[in-house]
Formats: sequence, C-alpha cells, structure tokens
Amino acid sequence: MTHSEQRSTNNTSQNTTQKSLIDCHVHLAALPEGDNGCFISPKLLRSPLFRFLLWKHELSPTEPRETNRQYLDHLLAELRASRYVSKAVLLGMDGFYDQSGLLNRQHTDFLISNDYVFKTVQAYPDVFLAGPSINPQRGDAIDEVHRCADAGAVLIKVLPNAQHFDPADRNYRPFYRALAERRLPFLSHVGYEFSLIGKDQSLGDPERLRLALEEGVTVVAAHACSYGLIFYEKFLPTFRDLCQRYPNFYADISALTQPHRMKMLLHLRQHPDLQSRLLFGTDYPLPVFHLAAWGRVGPGKLWGMIRTTNLFDRQVEVCTGLRLGFRSFGELLAPSATS
Repeated sequence: MTHSEQRSTNNTSQNTTQKSLIDCHVHLAALPEGDNGCFISPKLLRSPLFRFLLWKHELSPTEPRETNRQYLDHLLAELRASRYVSKAVLLGMDGFYDQSGLLNRQHTDFLISNDYVFKTVQAYPDVFLAGPSINPQRGDAIDEVHRCADAGAVLIKVLPNAQHFDPADRNYRPFYRALAERRLPFLSHVGYEFSLIGKDQSLGDPERLRLALEEGVTVVAAHACSYGLIFYEKFLPTFRDLCQRYPNFYADISALTQPHRMKMLLHLRQHPDLQSRLLFGTDYPLPVFHLAAWGRVGPGKLWGMIRTTNLFDRQVEVCTGLRLGFRSFGELLAPSATS
C-alpha cells in the first residue's frame, strides 16, 4: 500500500464524525405491486429469515403497497438520522436466466427490477444512488449495461450463487468489456449465501472474479471476501493475492459484524496493508452486531456501540473501534455521480 492510500484509509476511519460516507451495499426490498416489476417466490416468503425481517420492520406481506412504502420510510429515516453516512447505493436483484437468455421465474426466488431501483433513486436523489443488477446470462445484458449507465447507475450488483451464473465464464467477456467501457464497478457477492434459496455455493469463490478484473472492470467483492461459515475463512489468501495483482480490486465490509462473517473482520484488523481496498457497506436491512468488539475494546467504547441503535452508525463504530480502516465508495466515483 502506498503512503497516500494509507493516509486515505486512516482519514476515513478517523474523520467519521463528518457525514461523508456512502454505503455501497444497501438492499432495496419490495413486494410485487402494480407495475414495479418485482417478484418474490412463495417459498422465500415463508422462509425464517424473510419472516424475521418482516416482523422486525413491522411489515405485512398481505399489503404490498403499504409494506413497500414502510420499508422505504424506515430506510430513509435511518439513513437521514445517521451521523456518518450521507448516501446509500440501492441494490437491485436480477433473476435466473436460462441458456436462451430468458428470465425463468420458476428458478427465481427474488427480483427487484432495475426500473424500480431507478424510480426510487429519482424520487430521493439527495440520499440514494442506483445500483441495478444485471445477470450477464440474460440475452440483453450488454444493452442493459448501457441503458443503466445512461440512467445514472453507479455500479452493477450480482449474486452468482442465486442467479446461477459463473463469473469466470469466458462467454461473459463482452459483458465485462461493456462495464469497463462505461466505468461501472461490478459488485459481486462472495462466500456462502444464506438469504436466498436456490444456489450453487461454489459460484461465490472470489477466484472467479479474475476474468472481470483482467478485462479492466473495477470489481468490488462483497463481504470482504468472507467465506461466511463461522470461523473458517479460506478466502483470505485469495483476497491478498487479488489486492497485490489488481489495482482495480476492492471489497466492501458489508455484513462483517454478522457472527458467521466476523472472523474475516478480526483477520483484516491485523492487516492494515489491505485496508485501503476496503469500502464502507452495511448489508442493510440485516442487523449489525457488536459481538466482535467484546473483550477487544474498552468498556466505554463498547457501551457506546451497544447504545447506538442506528444500523449505519453502529457499523461505523464497531469497525473503527476494532481499528478496521475503510474508504467511502464515493472515492471511486466521478464528482458528477455523487452531486
């Protein structure tokens, strides 16, 4: 890491009293309603995690219009109340596409349409940025890259485990070249995926992101390349190698305070040489835990984390309290994209 990168990382960690961070990993959730283009499978709707999130946010699956409004109201209130975070990238979720490039709803658990993402961002441009999702297997993937770029997207989000595509498939080279041409970062899930149902966990290996990196795409590996299985973190050597080989490789810190991913957080706090590649993210609406800080910070600092109920602020305080440096996603964007 260069001296300038180290200063940038330190400044982000030490100046968090300024409301200047952009959260690059916030999920836009919605039930199908009207023409919003969203979809959720009955099986996922009955899953324990989804039912927990509905209960936690006091949402009802039988009233989609009201539920969608309440989810957005909760997110807006929490974001605007944050002491550290000024904007959030709202993430879409594309579906499963068959070999002919057509959407297959039977194998799609959850779909948040790109049109719904852009409509929401356009309604609240002061706090939201657009992170649409494009499965490169879809027949119009390259056209959709250009459409989303023209509409103001700041990144493209994918979840290969659930969207059933291999990021290392060389047939996707034209897709990656389109991302590089439009300077759209590629935010890809890494590790195990627990939230959605249909999945191939092998597709969450960060090794599969090398093709996009070689094509010049700015790649952001979600969850700091955490494997996501409690205390087994086999991707740390891969993380180090990707940082050394590719200046266009980054990772976000979303969900690192979750018990099944916090081992990576504890690893990375011991590796300041990697922290200049870390970007701030939460994985909202998932909860933020302070468990990793127990026994590792003073009682006063821990009590401050416990008393902090704002999810964005608690993510900042737990990570900075553990001396984990990170940067704002805004540093990767052109000034016009964040103004």
